[in-house]
Amino acid sequence: MKFLHKGILPKGFKASGVSAGIKRSGKPDLALFYSETAARAACLFTSNKIKAAPLKLNIKILKFNKQFRAIIVNSGNANCFTGAAGLRDASAVAGYLAKELKIKPADVLVNSTGIIGKRLAVDKIKRSVPKLVKSLSKNGIAQARKAILTTDTFSKEAAAKFLIGNKAVTISGVAKGAGMISPGMATLLVFILTDADISQGALKSALKESVNNSFNLITVDGCMSTNDSVMLLANGAAGNATIKTGKNLAAFMQVLDAVCLALAKMVVKDGEGATKFIEITVDKAKNENEAKKAALAVANSNLFKTAVYGENPNFGRIAAAIGASGIDVSEEGLKIKVSHLAKKEIKVNCTINKGKAKATVYTTDLAPEYIKINAEYN
Repeated sequence: MKFLHKGILPKGFKASGVSAGIKRSGKPDLALFYSETAARAACLFTSNKIKAAPLKLNIKILKFNKQFRAIIVNSGNANCFTGAAGLRDASAVAGYLAKELKIKPADVLVNSTGIIGKRLAVDKIKRSVPKLVKSLSKNGIAQARKAILTTDTFSKEAAAKFLIGNKAVTISGVAKGAGMISPGMATLLVFILTDADISQGALKSALKESVNNSFNLITVDGCMSTNDSVMLLANGAAGNATIKTGKNLAAFMQVLDAVCLALAKMVVKDGEGATKFIEITVDKAKNENEAKKAALAVANSNLFKTAVYGENPNFGRIAAAIGASGIDVSEEGLKIKVSHLAKKEIKVNCTINKGKAKATVYTTDLAPEYIKINAEYN
């Protein structure tokens, strides 16, 4: 496997990004990922009960369609809490793009991110779709990854090349996310493209496992979004033997895991206002679920996160968070180790001494800049 943090597009994919005027800043806010042939799709969405209109539309379409040609994404407006009008707007966006690409509206997955509770500027998107399609390029991922950002301070991309038999296969992904990051499927937008030929069942199971091993192990502020989506398209352009089970599926999953974890860590490192990247491991727990529960309790503790920001070694806050998590733990059995707080990357290890299970999660400190960003975000 040749792993690259820099994103590249797999065979048969193009991308683009333009400014449609949705953001008041005039920055890029409309992105397109396009497959020249039909691509199998696997998608995971937020478990938040309040879901944005694009998610509702995608979930409906995925019930009867498993192959797609395009993913369109706007930033600056979440098209959420907008009722029936929001659903009509999402459908209209899919229709405008489908007409320009000469495909069916059901071949389009729609995504939005940004402010909740405001109608989407559909007319601006409609006017920009021709330019978006015309700008499609094999090198267009550079423009697309910028157009999906909101409060992010940098673009997030990762890619890897590997062999299935004698065929070179590429998996490439981009993500956005900096705030409203908390596990519950994932809490951001992630678009992963691959030219692998892989069965629908294998694609779906691979994505679910990789998300559980990456995006479901990160938290910035413990706040779950309404628009969270992870989408994986596979168009088979690599020409490999169809991946179904066995060593080929294991190889695919290993690379997908690496790409997803790289993106997940980038999201945490770009946490709103963050000055520290924190890795929290809980080991010797009764089971993996309890280990993860305890680690997340520490990761979401505002007292712990502010202590790390202030480089204050008040580790009673870790003990209190684990004790309140509801897992089986005792004062005598709990052991805590923390690396030097003056560093940019901090490691926390908590030993429960109740079993053999282990889990690691990733988070940030909580800085005054986080409050400033979110106090002004409207």
